[in-house]
This record gives sequence, structure tokens and C-alpha cells, in this order.
Amino acid sequence: MNPKISDFGMARIFDPKGTQSNTKRVVGTYGYMAPEYAIAGIFSVKSDVFSYGVLLLEIVSGMKNAGSQRRGNSLSLLGYAWELWNEGRCHELIDKSLRGRWPESVALRCIHVSLLCVQEQAADRPFMTEVLSMITNENANLPDPKQPGLLSLLVSNKNDITEETCSLNGLSITNLDGR
Repeated sequence: MNPKISDFGMARIFDPKGTQSNTKRVVGTYGYMAPEYAIAGIFSVKSDVFSYGVLLLEIVSGMKNAGSQRRGNSLSLLGYAWELWNEGRCHELIDKSLRGRWPESVALRCIHVSLLCVQEQAADRPFMTEVLSMITNENANLPDPKQPGLLSLLVSNKNDITEETCSLNGLSITNLDGR
């Protein structure tokens, strides 16, 4: 796996000499935004790390971050992954279309790294250079992740949720919706 995704839109509003800033106008897609940005408008280099972690989880699982009936509850993908992590059942999160095409250990490492990326506290998240190293170095020792930022933990109405396949024939699909 060669990670080539970065810059979820925060880089252009940074002071080139800074690592953190604040804005009064929060823009982005809930579920991909770091909690500190979505709630308080505080963003840093770790905000994109959070978004990358969500996207990595979506790729490995073939599921969207929004809640779904397929999980039988209103957990977001982050909440579901965290639940499986704590129960030692992360292998259940791997998209069926990836099985046999990737070693399971690679998919499990990606899940582990993604959970490190979506930790609630920005200070606990790795830098992108560390993320790249963790994904590409099979021998790297990974710390245990802490509680993810479950900004989209609850969905307003479970009956409004529909199951949607996000992975088909090895392709991941991203649906874009206008604001």
C-alpha cells in the first residue's frame, strides 16, 4: 500500500511558520473533521491526520463513516472500529473484497494506524511522517490507540439510515454531495 493522500484543505489557511491556528468559520464534512476543529475552530497539522485516519478506515473496511444499519446500532465507523479493537475483533472490519488480495496483517496494521490518527486529543495523534513510517514499516512498534474523537458517534434517527456498499470489485467509491 502506497499512501498518497494528504492535505484535506487545512494547509492553505496555515501561516507557513505555524503548526496550529484558529478560525471562526468552520468548513468541511462532519465525520472527517477533527473534533477540535469542528467544535472550536482550532486546526493544526494534526487535523489532516484525523481526516486521513477516517479515510484509511473507510478504505480498509469498505464502509462510510456515517452510521449504518449493517452494524445494528448508531455507531459511526470510528465507534465501530474502536468497539472491535477493544474486543480484539478488528479482522471483522476488513472489507471482504480485500481478503486474499492483501495479507490480513497489512489490513490490521492499517486499522491500527487509522485508530492512532483519529484519537480524540490532537497531541496524541502521530504526524503524517510517522503515519507513513508506521504503514510502510512492518517491524515498527505501534502504541495502543486511545479513545477516538467520536464526533459523529450518534446518528439522529436510526430509521433514516440505509446500508450502502462503498466497495465493489476492489474499487472504493466516494460520493460527493453539494452543500
